[in-house]
Amino acid sequence: MGSPKQDVNVDMQLLSKQPSPTRNGETIVDENYDPHLHRNRPHPTTNFETLVHLLKGSLGTGILAMPQAFCNSGYVSGVINTILIGVLCTYCLHVLVQAQYALCKRHRVPILTYPISMKMALEEGPQCLRKYAPFSIIIVDGFMILYQLGICCVYIVFVATNIKQLVDVWYPLDVKIHCLILLVPLIGINMIRNLKILAPFSSLANVITFVGIGIILHYILDDIPPISEREMMADIGKFPLFFGTTLFALEAVGVVIALENNMKTPKSFGGAFGVLNVGMIIIVFLYAAMGFLGYLKYGNDALGSVTLNLPEGDWLSQSVRILFAIAIFISYALQCYVPVDIIWNVYLVDRYKDSSKKMVYEMLVRIVLVIVTFLLAVAIPRLGLFISLFGALCLSALGIAFPAIMEICVKWPDKLGPGKITLWKDIILIIFGIVGLVAGTYTSVRDIIYSFQ
Repeated sequence: MGSPKQDVNVDMQLLSKQPSPTRNGETIVDENYDPHLHRNRPHPTTNFETLVHLLKGSLGTGILAMPQAFCNSGYVSGVINTILIGVLCTYCLHVLVQAQYALCKRHRVPILTYPISMKMALEEGPQCLRKYAPFSIIIVDGFMILYQLGICCVYIVFVATNIKQLVDVWYPLDVKIHCLILLVPLIGINMIRNLKILAPFSSLANVITFVGIGIILHYILDDIPPISEREMMADIGKFPLFFGTTLFALEAVGVVIALENNMKTPKSFGGAFGVLNVGMIIIVFLYAAMGFLGYLKYGNDALGSVTLNLPEGDWLSQSVRILFAIAIFISYALQCYVPVDIIWNVYLVDRYKDSSKKMVYEMLVRIVLVIVTFLLAVAIPRLGLFISLFGALCLSALGIAFPAIMEICVKWPDKLGPGKITLWKDIILIIFGIVGLVAGTYTSVRDIIYSFQ
């Protein structure tokens, strides 16, 4: 995939070269134009490779937080609602991909980015929404940046907390000190500008993650308590924390768009037995299983990462912490690449393109972003609450509300189905996304404040 700036330029160049035909002021859709046939990706991925990438992109800190998420739901409610949230996320991803395809077909372009798609959709939607089109790119980019920086904060707290458990046996230190020790190495790894250099390390991190999950399940399944000792349903007031954590874990809107755009046969991505559905079924099963089994094992003592519940004196559990700390440390650079790419390539590079210190300014952006995530991690070193906060705040918008808004605009005014069923369905999704955002964010922030009292 190219940078966001490059993709935006490609989008706009194609639109300017191939203006959409109109009749009486209305756009005429060329039904013979298939955007999938006009994509020119240098290294497209096969269906299996795309499925593997989807699984890799979803198995990180989120799955390790699922046992604590089940503490906020109960094991029956947790399993049911993990499946329901998984279905919701999958459906909304289908809506987003189909809306983007419709826009590509309508404007005769092979590919569009999420922010550009949102802008174009709003420009063609209901009159009351068109005034927001000029701001939509900044809004979508803003949520993407905030979400990715949130992931980086989670990663810092995760690595620091696991290292703390390792060294506390010999020399106890506050978790904030461990965050500070990580600052220079994080700045160093974030100076890598070429993702190809990180690719081998990323593959290593994926292998480590799968091995680590296997070892964790070994500990969880050993002498598991009876199910009668655990709650079937937790207090409803805790549900927003479960929702935020599960949404953070399951929703992968940025990854999904990138994967679909880079497929050799993108038509295989959707459909009943397409890559997205198959991948999400596997992911939801793994997350529900980890949450259920981890909660049965540790109950309300489950921590923000299940690695923190493993025995401290056991060499195997210590090795798991080291493995995950290394894997997540490597992944930090990959996650931080996205906000760096958006901020620098979309908003700043033109301002400094003729400067002799262009490289210096880019390095400063990279350093500043690491420092920002470091300061947030030090200010709020609460792993589970961090995950819930950014899941509710960003993904309720990016993964639920925005796709629904885009579908309304793309199908406006005469393709909303009988009785405008699509409109009412999407309005429900928008309301659900807003409620999830507000309730999840409020509950997470409230509990963060309580945790310091």
